[in-house]
Amino acid sequence: MTAEVPAWWQTAVVYQVYIRSFADGNGDGVGDIAGLRTRLPYLAQLGVDAIWINPWYPSPMADAGYDVADYRDIEPAYGNLGEAQELIADAHALGIRVLLDIVPNHTSDRHAWFRAALAGEPGLPDRYHFRAGRGTAGELPPNDWHSVFGGPAWTRVPEGPLAGQWYLHLFAPGQPDLNWDLPEVRREFEDVLTFWFDRGVDGFRIDVAHGLVKAAGLPDSGIAADATLVESSAGHPAWDQDGVHEIYRGWRTVAARYAPERIFIAEAWVPSNERLARYLRADELHTAFQFDFLRAPWRADVLRTVIDDAIGAAASVGAPPTWVLSNHDVTRTVTRFARSQPPHLVGTDWERARWSEEQPDHALGRRRARAAALVQLALPGTAYVYQGEELGLEEVEDLPGDVRQDPTWVQSGFTDVGRDGCRIPLPWNETAPTYGFAADPGAATWLPQPPHWGDHSVAAQHRDPGSMLNLYRAALRARASLWRDAGDVKWISTAPGVAAFQRGGAQCWVNTGDTAVALPELASVVLSSEPGTAGVLPPDTAVWLATP
Repeated sequence: MTAEVPAWWQTAVVYQVYIRSFADGNGDGVGDIAGLRTRLPYLAQLGVDAIWINPWYPSPMADAGYDVADYRDIEPAYGNLGEAQELIADAHALGIRVLLDIVPNHTSDRHAWFRAALAGEPGLPDRYHFRAGRGTAGELPPNDWHSVFGGPAWTRVPEGPLAGQWYLHLFAPGQPDLNWDLPEVRREFEDVLTFWFDRGVDGFRIDVAHGLVKAAGLPDSGIAADATLVESSAGHPAWDQDGVHEIYRGWRTVAARYAPERIFIAEAWVPSNERLARYLRADELHTAFQFDFLRAPWRADVLRTVIDDAIGAAASVGAPPTWVLSNHDVTRTVTRFARSQPPHLVGTDWERARWSEEQPDHALGRRRARAAALVQLALPGTAYVYQGEELGLEEVEDLPGDVRQDPTWVQSGFTDVGRDGCRIPLPWNETAPTYGFAADPGAATWLPQPPHWGDHSVAAQHRDPGSMLNLYRAALRARASLWRDAGDVKWISTAPGVAAFQRGGAQCWVNTGDTAVALPELASVVLSSEPGTAGVLPPDTAVWLATP
């Protein structure tokens, strides 16, 4: 009996395009659709199967586009609907599928619905969470919830028909949360999905997929203000409520109307893999990010545990695991691995908390990041690569406060530097000041690029056979034949500090320890994260082996 061929999304490598920082085609210093279109051949040469584009909708940019004012149009700074349609066609012609970002937990405060709600139009305030305050004169927020970006999760309306009422925003004040108890909210988003699917979009990444539904009555959480709500906070009444699953069953029905079926990937920060698996049941979402992998320290025993847990949880509902080393919300992989590593799994903010305490060793971080990439790309399931990861870019940690744009910086009282350091515009060549990012070389980029950015540029790395870029290119070429249909992970007994697994006729070994270890005598090296590896595996190195 012939084995069933996996659907493309079950084994794909997806490249995350943070559009503001990818490529600028009109010379204003902000990335856009025109710039992305010119760089599609680069992505095809890299060997990716799909791209995921961060929000490109009209937005006042209170949170870099995650405050959406209109879900059926394009932010003018990025282009227009016609250009978006041309981009989708260009990508498809190169064999690259296109995933968009959808932001269903909240809208912008400039969205027509919220503006109408503030104007007091009948029924429209019900689409959001407006509440009377507590205290003798309603001067206190309705409950004790805190914003993920810092400060209270409520803002009081200063004037107009709703003056004195408070509205909920689990993120920035410019991002009011929608009330998903209303059928009209659910119908609206199913229509938005249809709008983009009809234009050829292949799927969506769902922002804050564990949000949307809140516990009835919006009760107090009892959780301290400094808790990182977006990660897990098990039991918090704003996150991972059972009601979200009915919403996604409706979305799956919309996706199933198309051939081939459109797909979803969930950003769901939940307390356990068992909770994550609930989003991946056969009638809900297709895949979900496994964030333990990007939180794991550079320790073989932790990596092995994380891999087993992720594969097991996904398999329990017949879904593929999904692997990611970094994204636009967390410290870049090179910097995460450039400092001392904790002994166990930790949260996503531990890197930023240590910036003032420990200087990074970027050379060490890059060596580990190269090895981690080979581990990621050898695993079964889908892999996501954040733009610049293939260039070995580090977190830019020394941005001046006056150029930072992440709302976390302001809402935390200037104590959390936020996420700007992983969003610096990409370097395409070695020519300052924009390193090929902007069509106008004299443009001022929306976030400043460091003076050494040209050393890590695409042009510089293209010429260097041993560069991170060429390692990624080689890995993606080899992955298609070596790993894509290789079967289950089978662990190999190894020395402490080393993890090794076999899939089919290939093995992946990674050494996170301090001492070189011997490799199997009869195996041949297909690809190594460090040139010249043969016979022994040095520290902070990974290899792919072919076995007889």
